[in-house]
Amino acid sequence: MFVLAELKDNVRIAPELFGLKLPEAIKDEINRKLANKVLLNVGLCIALKDIIKLGDSIILPGDGASHTEVNFRYIVFRPIIGDVITGKIRSCSREGVHITLGFFDDILIPPSALQHPSRYEEAEQAWVWEYPLEDGNTHDLYMDIGESIKFRVSGEVFEESSPIGPPDQEVPSSGAGTSSGGAGTSSVTEGNKTPYRIVAAINESGLGLLSWWVQQSQEEDEEGEDEEQEEEEQEHDSGGENE
Repeated sequence: MFVLAELKDNVRIAPELFGLKLPEAIKDEINRKLANKVLLNVGLCIALKDIIKLGDSIILPGDGASHTEVNFRYIVFRPIIGDVITGKIRSCSREGVHITLGFFDDILIPPSALQHPSRYEEAEQAWVWEYPLEDGNTHDLYMDIGESIKFRVSGEVFEESSPIGPPDQEVPSSGAGTSSGGAGTSSVTEGNKTPYRIVAAINESGLGLLSWWVQQSQEEDEEGEDEEQEEEEQEHDSGGENE
């Protein structure tokens, strides 16, 4: 779910930060620029892991700040396709079920990837799994907001968009350690573009609301206990007859 991306950037340290040790000032500046930002084809940046290499610091004409080329590793949120993750239902719409992990909200389970058959209840603003019973009837299982849900990552979508901010906020390029590389983009974008979103699925056994499977396992345990009790009673009765 979390990976290490090797990145390279030219970090600018303002004169008022010269009192700090260079590595400390660079770490603070990198985290200020990248934390909670999305890098195109890399993922959601979480925190700096370590600095691999510091280049020479230079001061450009007309600028009192120092500029240092830095190679570093950054902790990035980017689940692998096929990963199973537990989150919470943020909302439901006709587009599907929207999931949040607390720090990341752009996860969607489309209707085609829900348990089958499912329907959308407009009045309740919730998707409902029509769970088939042994007698041929169905039992409605609602996907309510706030419920814990286990899902499988089935896809990811990156969208390139222009960052909003001062022109000096450059986005670092990916180094050889990243699988895809390329330029990045801020998570605060123009319009309603989402720079990074995850497509998920729950249309297989064991996935979906945790309460579904907890209830089912409890029922199976109760059935197993009843069967064991019946077998013990039968053995007791047969033993009494032999005597």
